[in-house]
Amino acid sequence: MARLQRIAPKDIPIHIIQRGNNRQVCFGSDANHAAFAEWLKEYSQKYHVDVHAWVMMTNHVHLLCTPRKENGISQMMQDLGRRYVRYFNYEYKRTGTLWEGRYKSCLIQSDRYLLEI
Repeated sequence: MARLQRIAPKDIPIHIIQRGNNRQVCFGSDANHAAFAEWLKEYSQKYHVDVHAWVMMTNHVHLLCTPRKENGISQMMQDLGRRYVRYFNYEYKRTGTLWEGRYKSCLIQSDRYLLEI
């Protein structure tokens, strides 16, 4: 069975959560945070996604983004995830998955939820 396509209409803010597999560490140093932030900037520009806020915890990341074109968030997260996993695995001499499946996302449909995020 095919996966359901994510709903990410252009110009609507989205809350994105990407978790580490089995709650494992996915940001182990300041250099890890810096690399992820740099690539987030690069891919958000490439795929026309405005990044309003982010929080990188030890084992997951939250993003508040608005796509400015169709499929922008999906493309951004796919490229960002692949690049970061290759980097992380090389840095920590490990193999395999880092993330707990695909990212989670929710449309921001109220001002209250936007302020909570």
